Amino acid sequence: MLKEHAKLMAFFSECQKVEGRKRLQKMIYILKKCGFPFSERYHFHFYGPYSEELTLRVEELNNLGLLREEKEKKSGYWLYRYTLTEEGKNFLQHYHLDMPDMQPYIQRLNEKSSRFLELVSTMLYFDGLAENEIVNKVRNVKSKQNYTDEEIEEAKAFIRQIIRHH
Repeated sequence: MLKEHAKLMAFFSECQKVEGRKRLQKMIYILKKCGFPFSERYHFHFYGPYSEELTLRVEELNNLGLLREEKEKKSGYWLYRYTLTEEGKNFLQHYHLDMPDMQPYIQRLNEKSSRFLELVSTMLYFDGLAENEIVNKVRNVKSKQNYTDEEIEEAKAFIRQIIRHH
């Protein structure tokens, strides 16, 4: 088992469950931007930062029986729910993994909507730009989301808080 898979398993263990593929992508990306040692490479995609590597690792963990993926039909789309299996929990107990405590971050991220996590991750994706350029970029690439000034200000404050704490 590769170390990167074990890091994801540690994430799922601390989360208990993750609902939604988009949420999963955004949570790992934000944790990575906070300095947690996830190595997945991201590129910009329709819903913001996306990692094909993450998708493949999750699929591999599911195929190995270490992670459970459940599908539920929700008003016109599929909702994917991820939980660590008993085999996954047992494996993780025997795998020495030196990961910083993600729990406070995961708790904060779980309190937010997928829409908000999409906004935060998109802003972090463009963090090399000046703040006003980030806002312009978000308004341009996420025009269909129609984020309000209040949502953008809330996202800026959230980013300052989570980046500062790590």
